[in-house]
This record gives sequence, C-alpha cells and structure tokens, in this order.
Amino acid sequence: MKLVTFKEPSGRTAPGALHSESGEIVDLGTRFPDMLALIRAGEEGLAESRHIVSKRSSVHRFENVKLLAPLPVPESIRDCSVFEQHLKNAAKFMAGSKSAPGQEGGLASVPPLWYRQPPYYKGNRFSVIGPQQDIIWPPSCERLDFELEVAIVIGRQGRDVPRARAHEYIFGYMIFNDMSARDFQALDMQQRLGPAKGKDFDTGNVMGPWLVTRDEIADPYALTMAARLNGEHIGGGSTADMYHKWDAIIEFISRDETLYPGEVIGSGTVGGGTLFEHGRALRPGDVIEFEVTGLGTLRNRVVRRSAG
Repeated sequence: MKLVTFKEPSGRTAPGALHSESGEIVDLGTRFPDMLALIRAGEEGLAESRHIVSKRSSVHRFENVKLLAPLPVPESIRDCSVFEQHLKNAAKFMAGSKSAPGQEGGLASVPPLWYRQPPYYKGNRFSVIGPQQDIIWPPSCERLDFELEVAIVIGRQGRDVPRARAHEYIFGYMIFNDMSARDFQALDMQQRLGPAKGKDFDTGNVMGPWLVTRDEIADPYALTMAARLNGEHIGGGSTADMYHKWDAIIEFISRDETLYPGEVIGSGTVGGGTLFEHGRALRPGDVIEFEVTGLGTLRNRVVRRSAG
C-alpha cells in the first residue's frame, strides 16, 4: 500500500491509503488515529487497512485535502551516509573550492572506517514537512542545498537485530530530502561533533509523498533516484550504489540500542544528488522535485519567510 497522512479543510488530520484503481485517498482515520498507530499495529494493522481500502467506505479526492508528511512527527530521525560517490564528489569539490569556508580541515577523502560501519547522525523529528509544502529558507543562511535520499520506517521493536532478519523490521520506504545549510554545516564540522545547525532548522526534513509498504518494493536496491530543479534534471543515481545495505544499517544501529516502530532512517545522499556537488546553489523561489522508482515524486518550493 501507499500510505499518506492528509488534512481536511476542517483541520482534521488522518492516515489514508491510495486506492490503486480510482486514485482516491481512502480514509483510515476511523480505525487509526494517526500513522504511528497504524505502524504500531503491525501486520494486523496492515491487513485491516487493506480491508478498509477494499470497501472504500470513505474516500477523498486529492484536490479536497492537503497531504502532509506520511509520518508528520516520527519517533526519531537518523540519517546515514552510505553512498561512496557522494562522499568522493563532496571531498573533491571541497578540496578545490574557496566558497566553503571552514572546510579546509574537513573531509579530504573517504575515511577507512566508513567502509567498515555506516555513519549516521540524529536529526530533528519536529522539523518534518511533506509534499507541496514550502521549505522556509533560514534567514541567517546564505547557502541552502537539497539532498536526495531514500528513507525507511521501522515497523517493529527490536534490539541487536541480526542482519539476516533486518528486513522484517522495515515497515516501508519513502523519499527523503535532507535539506542542508552549507555555511552552517561548514562551521559545525570544525567542532568535530557532526551536523548541528547545518541540519537543524524548521522545514529541514522533507518526506513523502507517501509511505510505501515493504511488500510493494520487490528490490529496494533497484530504485532509480533523480533530482530536478525548476524542471531541469540535476543528478541522481540508484539505490544499487548503497555501499552499506539496509540490513547492515539496521544491524549496526540496533546494536546495544532498541529500535521502535515509527523511527525513520535515511540512506544518506546518492552521488550527484546535491547542488553542492555540481558547484551550484539554491535560490528563493526554486522548485525541487525528487523522483524515485516506486516511491513517487516529492515536490517542494523554497521560499523566504514572510516579514512579521
């Protein structure tokens, strides 16, 4: 199923599912108060949702509701960095760039440890927005950038998850735009503690347009990823290029730590999936479109915050 969270003109929000034939949104809110409740219900919740979809007792047309992020407030956000080409591109650009102050002591090459374990940081779960919602340019930021990623949502609780069973913990997949304030990020990295204000700002985590359940994705490592800016193809790649696969990621993150339903884990940026790698930058008014095979198209506009 393709699951969404929608908002009615009355202000009511509820989880829903796309009807494969009519294209309408089937309301699941009569049974589940929100997406997190559906995820926590596990396989029984999915079976009940499929039954509700088959009955189509309450449906909404897209033009009559507003889509939010599928999981508007995740239990947590972790974001990895598992695409080797992205790291190599970033290192190459920073090495020859004079427009990235503070990066002189930063990444010069891919660290050997990266090949042994997937790095990740924890993000702000309260700064999530969904499709068609505006990304607000942080007022004090000069260089804003997008990052093309895929994310998984954890579907069951577990600790020390073995790699052979890791796929059982994936509830579904969605597109993730991990926005970055590059000038803030350059300062963050000088402190040797990883991302901080370079990632933490309102509307900085963009997810959607829907959450696709695991059963619909036959091969999570065969998804083509593409980024467009104002209709122009910028770059992208494929999940086939993930050096660390989802099973290794889940095994590593769950080591000595319990994972819970509703936690989001990002893949990190695919090679060529940022403007930074191409020596370009965003401008207010730009429209970002991310398209991933089987996961849809995530579209957002970048705007300056209105005065007052």
